[in-house]
Amino acid sequence: MEVFSFIFGCLMGSFLNVLILRLPLGKSIVLPRSQCPSCNHLIYWYHNIPIISYFLLKGKCAYCKDEISKQYIIVELISAIITVFLYLKLSISFELLFALIFFYNLIVLSFIDFKYKAVPDYLLLIAFVSSFLVTPLSLIDAFKAALMISGAFVLLNFLISFYIQNIKARVLKDDSLKTQEALGEGDIPILAAIGIILGLKASLVAIFLSSLFAIIPSLYFSYKKKDIQTPYIPYLALGLVVEYFLNLSKVFS
Repeated sequence: MEVFSFIFGCLMGSFLNVLILRLPLGKSIVLPRSQCPSCNHLIYWYHNIPIISYFLLKGKCAYCKDEISKQYIIVELISAIITVFLYLKLSISFELLFALIFFYNLIVLSFIDFKYKAVPDYLLLIAFVSSFLVTPLSLIDAFKAALMISGAFVLLNFLISFYIQNIKARVLKDDSLKTQEALGEGDIPILAAIGIILGLKASLVAIFLSSLFAIIPSLYFSYKKKDIQTPYIPYLALGLVVEYFLNLSKVFS
């Protein structure tokens, strides 16, 4: 079953790549068939086997020899690994199905946020709603955790944004900071979903981990690419995944 889970995750990862590429552009996820973004040649099924085809083709298009984005194999591997770990944690159950929906959606959100620094609202809604199907908490406790986590970060966002826009902008004499916000609107539903799934204490650990994970990439984007905006959903997702599977909050208790 572990091997089947890995293969199933790879196949789903291939589909998630389609969603990541097409949903932000408003394109159909069914048609047209997969094609090379460089030469537009249709990709036949034997050139589109998850993970395997990437290595057989040495990371290049079979027709024009342009490099294939590493995103494809990364998403497929992440999806496969997440699927195996979810199976080991939940076994065959409805909870496994709901968890797969939630975490697959989280993968799509993370990679879209990486690329566009913005995500479709309907994917955030799916994440929020599906989190109630994954949580072991009662409905009331889940709502309480969601409100406390998201509400606290709305306030924190206001305070940090005020500092960035008014104090930091004046000190650095950088007018581009005057409209910057610490957290994006899309981060709040993910924070709420984390609270719903993990509960209050474990959520704080997951959010703390996400901050640690985001430090080095944010410094890189700021100093190397001169980009003051760092997508945060991927790091929130990573913090959630680590806490969900490793339950580190028990270590700190």
